[in-house]
Amino acid sequence: MTSSTSRSASTSPTSCVETGSPHTCGVSSLPAVSAVTIRPAESDDDLESWRRVRLEVVPMERTATLEELKSLAGGRHLFQIAERDGIVVGSGALVPSSLAGAGSIAPRVMPAHRRQGVGAALLEYLLDLARVHGYPVAAADTDDPGSARFAEHFGFVEVDRQVEQVRTIGDEPEPTAPVGVSVIAVSERPELWAAAYHQVGLAGLADMAVSAPMEVTLAEWESEWIADPAATFLALDVAGEIIGTAGLLADADVADRAEHAFTTVRRDWRGRGIASLLKRKTLHWAAQNGLREVYTWTQRGNADMRRLNEHLGFVTRTESIRYERPL
Repeated sequence: MTSSTSRSASTSPTSCVETGSPHTCGVSSLPAVSAVTIRPAESDDDLESWRRVRLEVVPMERTATLEELKSLAGGRHLFQIAERDGIVVGSGALVPSSLAGAGSIAPRVMPAHRRQGVGAALLEYLLDLARVHGYPVAAADTDDPGSARFAEHFGFVEVDRQVEQVRTIGDEPEPTAPVGVSVIAVSERPELWAAAYHQVGLAGLADMAVSAPMEVTLAEWESEWIADPAATFLALDVAGEIIGTAGLLADADVADRAEHAFTTVRRDWRGRGIASLLKRKTLHWAAQNGLREVYTWTQRGNADMRRLNEHLGFVTRTESIRYERPL
């Protein structure tokens, strides 16, 4: 699971002053262009507008549903919309990163409104918001050259990379578990998901090949790291202990596509085919439920998982760069 990307931003300079709420930014280099108003996305209509921007800008990835956004909004998950003359032209987000000490920011601009200072205004707003909330570092992910140049122009530095691997679903046979191992869906025993956090989750998070330690609480594990319980699988040993997990996140906007959720195997069971078993189980579920495509993000340092994905027929589609800027 990854932070949202900062994809379609402008490099036009802005002059921006705080005028209370909402935040109004005028574009100094473009005097004929009216001011951009940035305000919190609070109502259902606001959050649907936020979703529309992300769906337009990030069409190849799953976007959170309205209900998911409503459950997250407020506290440390902050969503904004940018308007010009009453028209939504972009969106922003500041959310706590799973990597320790960072706030993830995501300024996004609708294609018709790029290169008019909207991206720069959103970025300035989000950086100020991150400072107010005490984040020492702002982080963002980019996967196109324009966004990368934009990030570097504003002082962001590359710290990591990951690749998106994608798999077309065909006729996927149900895998056979080795002797002494069984696989169940979380929907069969929902209480085991919390147990999975302690038995495999914490160690798996600690072993992730990322630029800073992962920090995921049990509450986040139970709310944000669970995929569809029917499409989330646990591998159990003969004693009933959890030795691995993998799952799929359904896409409400593209019904035949899903994203792979967190895949991990207990350390003493690695190298024994459990990750492959669980991945194949998700592919079988995808085929049985009418999916045509699944995709996953894998960190630069996780060569073993990349090789496994390639062995299972995944191909690389996109490379994403993680940028950070001290605040």
